[in-house]
Amino acid sequence: MASLDPQEKPLRPWALLSPALTAILLLLVIPVCFIAVYSFWLRTATGADIAGFHLDNWAEVLGDAFYRDILGFTIWIAFATTVICALVGYIPAYFIAMTQFRHKAYLLLLLMLPFWISYIIRTMSWINILGTSGVVNVGLQWLGLTDEPIQMLYNQWTVIIGLVHFLLPFMILNVYVSLYAIDRNLIDAARSLGSTPWQAFTEVTLPLSLPGLAAGSLLCFVLAAGTYITPLVLGGPTDAMFANLVFDAIITQLNWPLGSALSLVLLALLGVLVAVYNRFAGMGQIAKSFG
Repeated sequence: MASLDPQEKPLRPWALLSPALTAILLLLVIPVCFIAVYSFWLRTATGADIAGFHLDNWAEVLGDAFYRDILGFTIWIAFATTVICALVGYIPAYFIAMTQFRHKAYLLLLLMLPFWISYIIRTMSWINILGTSGVVNVGLQWLGLTDEPIQMLYNQWTVIIGLVHFLLPFMILNVYVSLYAIDRNLIDAARSLGSTPWQAFTEVTLPLSLPGLAAGSLLCFVLAAGTYITPLVLGGPTDAMFANLVFDAIITQLNWPLGSALSLVLLALLGVLVAVYNRFAGMGQIAKSFG
């Protein structure tokens, strides 16, 4: 076989990456550029869009306290969801990674089952669980603990519950991958040197699993901050998140320039978060979780 021309070797990686780079260019870079350009257009009272370089949309988004409050609420919901997912998800991830059960693959299959069901269906199922005629209220009245149904839906806590239900598998998978990669000899060495099981966990297992916990937290935060279905279905009138503003501006008001500016603000916020994470932890851990 003829050897490659030395001048062709530097081009070979780019040739191999060209399909992926083309897809990123066509499906991500160019659409975002269109959105960026469109955010400077101006929508008139007649419904027409005026092309040009207008700062009205950005002045409204960045200057109106209403949008800042919604953005702060979005960050709070995403943060609370991430913390709960981290606390609740670490335990099953640890159990799956450390168990001696021979059919561990079945446990992972059970973990993946929620992905086989539509996200919208899983979200709406909470209406049948927490609604006035749902399972919880019926059970409480049957036990005689309440005389009438309790209003448990359409508030920020049901939004958090719905998001945790949706995002918990992502957290468990990331933490599981990190725990599974830990060399068991390190734990045995800590035990042989006199550490208690709790000390071996806090000094060896937990620090080594932090990259997976950080990757899971990043995924949960980004996905929670960018969702609009859960607050739309389970939230009340005052529980709208920033993505709901984008949806309302584009779909309800047909104000594409304003919706473009709103979406870019959310994109910039999440982009800064991802950049900070990549600076300190790197994106490799997330790739391992789905590799």
